Amino acid sequence: MKFGTLAACLSLALGASASFAQTTTLKIGYATTKESHYGVGSTVFCDEVEKGTQGRYKCQQFPNSALGGEREQIEAVQLGTQDLVNTSTGPVGNFVPEVKIVDIPFLFRDYDHARKVMDGPIGQDILAKFPSKGIIALGWTENGFRHMTNSKRDIVKPSDAAGLKMRTMENKVHMDGYRTFGILPTPMAFPELFGALQQGTVDGQENPIPVILSSKFAQVQNHLSLTGHVYSPALLLLSPKVWNKLSDADKKVFLEAAQKAGAAQRKKVNEDEANGIAQLEKAGMKVTRKVDGDAFREALKPAYVGYAKEFGADNIKKISDVK
Repeated sequence: MKFGTLAACLSLALGASASFAQTTTLKIGYATTKESHYGVGSTVFCDEVEKGTQGRYKCQQFPNSALGGEREQIEAVQLGTQDLVNTSTGPVGNFVPEVKIVDIPFLFRDYDHARKVMDGPIGQDILAKFPSKGIIALGWTENGFRHMTNSKRDIVKPSDAAGLKMRTMENKVHMDGYRTFGILPTPMAFPELFGALQQGTVDGQENPIPVILSSKFAQVQNHLSLTGHVYSPALLLLSPKVWNKLSDADKKVFLEAAQKAGAAQRKKVNEDEANGIAQLEKAGMKVTRKVDGDAFREALKPAYVGYAKEFGADNIKKISDVK
């Protein structure tokens, strides 16, 4: 081999190994399948990061709670043993208390209202609280409005839900609200839920349509009531260990990727809301569409007294007043 050719080969080899050495693979986890809304949002985020950093950062996705429940994954991100998590706000209030306000039942009128709050000053102020708790919140994604499923009966009004053992997230705001409906809240990590429903350890659960669909809950639940009792935002959280190593240009790439991920995740939620109920009916679920929302709101009044003390009536009103 001629010297010039050898030099060119060496140069190529060195270049390839240098670029290979510069690639950092980030671990991102979430609770549901790769085909779910979380999977869609996470894939868009990963693609945008890889493109924006010219392949210097890539992601390895861990769907289906492969890295643990949401609370465990948030802890791992805080500790720096996991890079990213796409998580519902359910357990986040245990780490950043300011998040809890958005988990109040019947706080949001509809998706338009909820998304305006998250994207506006209120939502952005909440994101700014994360770094002091050792977590970087890159942006809001979405889980969706939560509905109740169970194996016993249709739920039209709170008294229909009374006495049901309902799996909830480890979230005091949710649990306080559900108790006013007569529900027996049973906190449980998401990976344990399908088995618990199958065995009858709990009678029901509450989640958005995209989760009910992707988790195949129709196999273990007969009744779906479109209660829409809580809007469930979600977040893309990053370990400060990663964030602190990023250049300003790369930080911008990560933040913009999170915005695009949030938009894609919301779009998938919209699609699942539009098509998913018919799919669940086809799978054998009986769907109660007309729920007495006023009766649920009335039942919730005692819990709202506690929420006003904890979060400030003015802060709750600020969210309600967003148009």
